[in-house]
Amino acid sequence: QVQLVESGGGLVQPGGSLRLSCAASGFIFSSKSMSWYRQAPGKERELVATISSTGGSTNYVESVKGRFVISRDNTKNTVYLQMNSLKPEDTAVYYCKAALIGNWGQGTQVTVSS
Repeated sequence: QVQLVESGGGLVQPGGSLRLSCAASGFIFSSKSMSWYRQAPGKERELVATISSTGGSTNYVESVKGRFVISRDNTKNTVYLQMNSLKPEDTAVYYCKAALIGNWGQGTQVTVSS
């Protein structure tokens, strides 16, 4: 049974940092590229960042380039999203997802506000 458990969200001031984690189980983690998505209130879910199965390749949506870093630890079946220089427009529920697997986790709320 596929499980994705996101954690690490919270309330942070503009300019602050957070590190999100996603613990995965139920599939061969090291064989799948992984992505982080986010969904802000009233908006569609948006792809934020993707990392290849080995971690050798990453891609980011333009709005987070230079501020967010996606990484993974295949020994821990975990993918991370380091978020720096956070802005109010980064406020959203953040989800991780494995390529070609339809399951979503419960997400973790990130709120950027002074």
